[in-house]
Amino acid sequence: MPTPHTPLTLTEVEAIARSAHAGRQDKAGRPYAEHLAAVADGVRARGGSDDQIAAAWLHDAVEDDALSAEWLAAAALPQPVKDMVLAVTKRDGEDVAAYTRRILDTPGALLIKESDLAHNADPTRLAVLDAATRTRLTAKYAQVRALLGLGESPVEQPDPANTTKG
Repeated sequence: MPTPHTPLTLTEVEAIARSAHAGRQDKAGRPYAEHLAAVADGVRARGGSDDQIAAAWLHDAVEDDALSAEWLAAAALPQPVKDMVLAVTKRDGEDVAAYTRRILDTPGALLIKESDLAHNADPTRLAVLDAATRTRLTAKYAQVRALLGLGESPVEQPDPANTTKG
């Protein structure tokens, strides 16, 4: 186990994130860790740094109460990782414009949110949801992409090896 002065490795961050979300499922009923892995992989594929990949693994932890803000503050993580996690963490009662401004104002956070949105808007994932939920989420993701200056959501091709990803 690392000392408080030794930053957690990406492998350790992944294990913490998987453990924190253990037993949780996404809207499609898939293990939530699949979403975390997809976001981290998306950040990596987009050229993200190790700090950004670590933040991707933890991007929903505080928002979903899987880990506390106090845990994050005390964790053996570089401050930029903590800043990015908090930047992409939605706050109760916060409007979407304030949320997206915080992401844009935090170095490195945009890439994490871009990868998160890409996975959330994956047509394969959305296809298993009811029509009303699919329509609501598609509009929500498009609004956030627009506010972040990401333009329209790219049409992602389903992965033929894994058409049931979470």
